[in-house]
This record gives sequence, structure tokens and C-alpha cells, in this order.
Amino acid sequence: MVLYTTPFPNSCLSALHAVSWALIFPCYWLVDRLVASFIPTTFEKRQRADDPCCLQLFCTVLFTPIYLALLVAALPFAFLGFIFWSPLQSARRPYIYSRLEDKSSAGGAALLSEWKGSGASKSFCFATANLCLLPDSLARLNNVFNTQARAKEIGQRIRNGAARPQIKIYIDSPTNTSISAASFSSLVSPQGSDGGARAVPGSIKRTASVEYKGDGGRHPGEEAANGPASGDPADGNLEDACIVRISGDEGGRPPEADDPATGSQARNGAGGTPKGQTPNHNQRDGDSGSLGSPSASRESLVKARAGPDGTGGGEPGVNSKLLYKTSVVKKAAARRRRHPDEAFDHEVSAFFPANLDFLCLQEVFDKRAAAKLKEQLHGYFEYILYDVGVYGCHGCCNFKCLNSGLFFASRYPVMDVAYHCYPNGCSFDALASKGALFLKVQVGSTPQDQRIVGYIACTHLHAPPEDSAIRCEQLDLLQDWLADFRKSTSSSSAANPEELVAFDVICGDLNFDNCSSDDKLEQQHSLFTRYKDPCRLGPGEEKPWAIGTLLDINGLYDEDVCTPDNLQKVLESEEGRREYLAFPTSKSPGAGQKGRKDLLKGNGRRIDYMLHAEEGLCPDWKAEVEEFSFITQLSGLTDHLPVAMRLMVSTGEEEA
Repeated sequence: MVLYTTPFPNSCLSALHAVSWALIFPCYWLVDRLVASFIPTTFEKRQRADDPCCLQLFCTVLFTPIYLALLVAALPFAFLGFIFWSPLQSARRPYIYSRLEDKSSAGGAALLSEWKGSGASKSFCFATANLCLLPDSLARLNNVFNTQARAKEIGQRIRNGAARPQIKIYIDSPTNTSISAASFSSLVSPQGSDGGARAVPGSIKRTASVEYKGDGGRHPGEEAANGPASGDPADGNLEDACIVRISGDEGGRPPEADDPATGSQARNGAGGTPKGQTPNHNQRDGDSGSLGSPSASRESLVKARAGPDGTGGGEPGVNSKLLYKTSVVKKAAARRRRHPDEAFDHEVSAFFPANLDFLCLQEVFDKRAAAKLKEQLHGYFEYILYDVGVYGCHGCCNFKCLNSGLFFASRYPVMDVAYHCYPNGCSFDALASKGALFLKVQVGSTPQDQRIVGYIACTHLHAPPEDSAIRCEQLDLLQDWLADFRKSTSSSSAANPEELVAFDVICGDLNFDNCSSDDKLEQQHSLFTRYKDPCRLGPGEEKPWAIGTLLDINGLYDEDVCTPDNLQKVLESEEGRREYLAFPTSKSPGAGQKGRKDLLKGNGRRIDYMLHAEEGLCPDWKAEVEEFSFITQLSGLTDHLPVAMRLMVSTGEEEA
């Protein structure tokens, strides 16, 4: 299949579209700025309360007449541009595919040679997030603002979080359990203050996850997945991973005792946003959500030190074969937990998981913001699809002013793509071409030249809470479209299989949760019989550790949750979740916000989903969840919590 790298089939149409949009854009920008000036966020309201001179109010009064005058002048040009722009949308392609070729060992072509589909199992990491990158006037309805700056910062945080290397941790003493409290996704590599990753000594290889080991124990299935390994540096595998040895006499000592200056710096970096500064949008050194920040909380970092020779750990000249000692902050509650009946790990994490393979985003509506986000993410993801959707009346009944908002990034090559717009949108949701994006990616090849592929669907369903029937119709369409996509893109037959399917994943913002009484229709949909939800026990029943992914927008800028580490700590307590997560609307009259939450059961509205299929894969292969995490790294930048899932694909040969 040919992937579309430009929005139009020829340069003439592209040029005409550029001219028409240039005529429309001044009017669009002025309307956006004019409306935005009358929709303040809670952060701006606090600033105005602290402004005795009322400078912001004075600026609004001063610039409003200027905006209105310029808007009137721009309207004729916008009308002329719209006359040309609207019919051009019938020829517009439904997405733009971008590839920034990476010839390094982490590039897509090199990744395909890592797994042959036999012997060792293979893990794949997926993440999804709703970013609320709308035009600024519309984003303010969700209490977020400065869309362009947020897009750049979000891209930097995702890239820095995903680009962290695996760190293997060996515990000398079985009685030293302080490392078990450290978040597996909070171990970071040295970063520069500019947000770019520095070279890590020893060419640290991106692998599946952080591994915790005792003296004589090994992680189950580790030898099959990563080959023989040992705590002995003589094994010769230290070139491929950063090895950290935890000494029994130092494991519980606070890092501040080793480096008071750095510890003080971390404590200072956890404070609130300085007056007049946009929260989390343009922060550099003081941004605890960026791994390049020297003020990142020490509670989310593992500090590596040199061996007995006294050389400084983490410097470029240090030999990668040195064994490192480390000091780890002992948490009040373990970040990574496993329920006795649970088969996989789950946590609330301050960072996106290391070695992230696939990223599915929603509400990336603004074109300029999408371009900034793409530019940042191309530092890690080689393959990106953006500006997904249709405009005008093309393909759908209603006129579409916005695209679908879907955005996809991958480290593995994309083979086939399809997009479908939901035809039954209504109300304000009908103005956006919400739909589903289907992708087929290649993740390996067998020695017999059979392709190993995976299927991913990214979607965003109808938003108004009262329209359950519409969402159920969209779920029906999603299943039908996905079945058609698999059938049309499959080159295999039962007698002569040319492709082996490793996984089938659906992710996105489904706009309903599994605990609201108003969402019972969606909770019982047949989609959940074909695809497994790792957080769900059954219709209306969540697993105890699952939390909501929709934040209470009124608390986005509170000091308690203004940094990734602060939000992580808050969400680990039931009281914090009830304070800062959104809960279903209560039908009981007269109940206030606090009283309403006291009456509710559950841990908030989980409307962002990651589902995986257990059937329809290669015979004898299994795709099982290895890790699941709720991510706080985008605190202050969006009103949703990203979620991540790591699937372990195992072949029948391993068990044999």
C-alpha cells in the first residue's frame, strides 16, 4: 500500500490549498484570540487576583477593539479563501505520513532483525493519551491554554520519557528490599538541560523493561527473552545494558546523604509555578516532568555511582563494565504493585515507559500544534501519521471544521493504513471528523521470510454523555471496520501463511467508563468479549488498582498536582483520587462536589482504554499483558492521564 506523504495528490492542488488557507488564517487566528481573551483559566484567575494593578484586564480592554477592527478587515479575504478551500477538501487525503529515517541500531529497519518469531519472547509497549490540543479558545473550556507551547512541551516530555534506557538492577542482599519500592519506569538516563538525550556510557541498549534481581534469582522467562545473564561482570553482556548493583549496606540510605546539593535542588524544584509564568509549558531547568531537568524529583530517579576506584559515575569517560552502587529513596508506598491474583505489574508512574514502541494520541486538532508535536517526537519515533481526518462535507453528512484529532507514532515500519469517519456524530461533536485510524505494522520476520505483523486501532468516540446509543453504534462500526481492514490487508492464507500476527490492539478515548450507571449500555458491548481490558473485571466492575484517567479540570494548577511527581503521589492515595479525579455525574439533588465524591465508589472515570485481542493471532502464540501504568508526566498540560501497556508475545516453541 502507498502511504500518503502529502495532503493532496499533486503540487497544483497543494499550492491552491496553501493560498486559500493563507487568506483564511488571519480571520481564524483573530477569532480564536478574541474569544480566548474572555475565557480565563483558573491559573489566569489566580494571577489576576494577585495583580493589584489589573494589568491583564487593562490589556484585554485595550486589545479587544483592535482585534475587532482587524477581524472586520480580514473577513472579506477569509470568505474568498473559503470559496476555494471548501471544494478542495474533496481531493484531500485522509492523513499525512512522515518518516524520518533512523539508521542507528534503534531504527525501524534494525528493529525488524531483532525478532525472528522463534525461541525468545518479545515485548511491545503501547501508550495512549488525550492531549486537548484544540484551538486555544476551545482548549480553555477544559481549563488548559497556550496550545502551541503545550504541544512542544508534551513532545519533549514523551520523547525524553520513552528514550530512557533499560537499567538492570542486581540486589546483593535478599533482605534489602528498598529497591522494590522504586518505580520501574522512573529510572532515567543522564539528560542535558536542553531536553535532548546525551550519549550514555557503554552504548546502553533499549530493551524491554527494568529487571529486579536478587542474589540467586532470575526474572521468569528472562533467559529466553534476553539471553544468559549474570551478576558477574565477566559474562560479557554489560555492553548491552547499564548494570546497577545494590549493596546491602547502602540500599536504604537516602541519596541526600551522598549529595546534599542535588537533594536540596530536587526539593526546591517541587515547588509551585513562579508568578506570571505559564505552568509547565515553557519550563526548562525547573521542569520536573522533563528528564533533562536537574531539579527532577530524586524520588523518581536512581543515582548511579562508580565502583571502588573512585571515578565519577555517569561521566562519558567511565567504563561501562564498572559495577555501580546506588542509593534509592525508600518510598512510603511501592510504585509498582502486583495483586496476589494479578498476572502483571501495574503502577502510577511519573514517566512514560522506557522503550515505548507505539503511541496513539487523541485531540491533536490544531495543525500548527500537530507540526510542533511531530517535530519533537521524530527525535524518537521514526514513523508518524498526523493531520488525520476529513474536512468540509467529504465522506460525512455534516460539515467538518476540524480533523479527527488522531495522531500515531511508531518505532516500527507502517505497512498499511486506513481511516474511517463516524457518520453519526451530532451536536458540537459533529464539527470534528471523529473516527478510527487502523494500522498494520511490521515488527519482525522469520528465517523463512514470513513477515511478523501487528494491528493497531486508534479511535475517539462521541463525547456528549447522554448519547450512549451513538457510542454503541460507533463501537459496532469500529469492529466491522477493523475486521474489513484485517481481511483487506492480509496476504496470508491458511495453506500458505505469509504473515504471522503477533498482536491486535485497540486504544483511544472511548468517552465512557466502566463504573457509571449511565454507561451500562457501552459497558456490556460485545467489543469487550472479543478484546480484553486489563483494568476490568466485568461490566460495571473495575479491578481494585485501576484509577480514572479524567482529571477534575478545576484542580489542574493546584500546587499538590502541578508536577508529575506531585500528581503521582496524590493519585496513590484514595483521598487524593477523590479530590483530583473526575467522577461520574451524580443524580442525587443538592449534593456538592465534595459530598458527591464521598458517596461514590470506585477510583474515578477511566475513559481512556487499551484493549488487546487474545484470539486471531498466530496459532500457538500468546499476547499477555506484562505491565500496565497510569502516567502523570503530562501534569498541567492536559486534563487526561495517559496510560501505557506492555504486551509480551510468546511463541509455542518457548513452552516446548
